[in-house]
Amino acid sequence: MHITGGCHCGAIRYQAEIDPERISICHCTDCQRLTGSAYRITAPARPDSLTLLSGEPRGYAKYGDSGGLSRQFFCPNCGSPLYRTDGEGGAIGIRVGSIDQRRELTPKKQIWCRSALAGVENIEHLPRFEGED
Repeated sequence: MHITGGCHCGAIRYQAEIDPERISICHCTDCQRLTGSAYRITAPARPDSLTLLSGEPRGYAKYGDSGGLSRQFFCPNCGSPLYRTDGEGGAIGIRVGSIDQRRELTPKKQIWCRSALAGVENIEHLPRFEGED
């Protein structure tokens, strides 16, 4: 699936080819800190398909909970998380929140569930509002 996306402030834009059947939710503690939320959702991109259309993301490398090296890329202006690569730069995981077509994408699995925060598994019982109450 062809996708486009970018950061919150609009400084960075990209396009890529993703596999919508491999979208996953990660509950690891690194992803919780990276997103400032309970989990992150990632869409794997086909190798060499990510093309930056504008802007230049910043990045840093860190060993994750799995023991593998992960390079995280984000907008230097607004701080929006955009994507990650593995240590060799081959595997690419695009942050679903940065994808323009995100409403068309559905996660297919959850990983690192042992780190999942209480209360995130079932939120159907919580009151719902169309906007901010």
